[in-house]
Amino acid sequence: MLGAGGKMGPTLARMVARASAAAGGTRRIYAVSRFSLAGAERALRTAGVDTLRCDLLDREAVARLPDAPNVVFMAGQKFGTADAPATTWAMNTVVPAICADRYRSARIVVFSTGNVYPLTPVAAGGARESDAVGPVGEYAISALGRERVFEFYSARHGTRVAIVRLNYAIDLRYGVLADIALRVYRDQPVPLAMGHVNVIWQGDANRIAIECLARAETPPFVVNVTGVETLAVRDIAQRFGHRFDKRPRFSGTESADALLSNTERMRDAFRAPEVSIEAMMDWIAAWIQQGGAMLNKPTHFEERAGRF
Repeated sequence: MLGAGGKMGPTLARMVARASAAAGGTRRIYAVSRFSLAGAERALRTAGVDTLRCDLLDREAVARLPDAPNVVFMAGQKFGTADAPATTWAMNTVVPAICADRYRSARIVVFSTGNVYPLTPVAAGGARESDAVGPVGEYAISALGRERVFEFYSARHGTRVAIVRLNYAIDLRYGVLADIALRVYRDQPVPLAMGHVNVIWQGDANRIAIECLARAETPPFVVNVTGVETLAVRDIAQRFGHRFDKRPRFSGTESADALLSNTERMRDAFRAPEVSIEAMMDWIAAWIQQGGAMLNKPTHFEERAGRF
């Protein structure tokens, strides 16, 4: 797992470790990262995962990483793009080139984003994988660049690749639901400019990503991964208001389009997400009310111009 020290990587690594243990523990699992989040490396080692510190921009360091038949590529940069666009481009295009070349013989699952699509009419049900891409802003454009790099190496070397276009994965500590819940809990206005979203529990998203290894092919298999429901931000806020016994405040008005993904291909290929929107909201509300730690990394889901 390359770039395994971020928001989703530790959870994915532990899921793989548990699956390996249940199957007899014959697989060696490597989590590769700079491990900037405190405690992530220690927790992974405790779970039976081998951790390797590596700057993925260092081609020689990547060359020294162990061989592996299965690779999950999770590295990238989104937030901070407006202040450091060159770094974002390096992380989202140069790092993929280095890693795709190093692991050209492996099966590779690549985490991408629904931001490669344009905003779509809410009534249309979200962008499909077959739709034309239309990234808005430098982050989204560089994320499409990441996909194109892996497509290039897949075509040149026959590397089997699956591309996961993920939208709005949710955890107790971060994500769109946590952003909205915190605003309601703190009596702050909830922005409505991006009035509709899809969300998926992080565990469900990671499980589908792992299962994508079996779908890796050339040319790459591409799949949208997110929740199957189109949710209104206003409704989410009101439902959190009921849980907190607060009246939500709002700013702006809903637009007719939003960043939404159609999940028909995901539903055809994989088992449906297990965690319901009600369960997510219950868990997040309880977490906030008991003072649970947050990652303090807002998603900026309301951003419509692609500035992160």
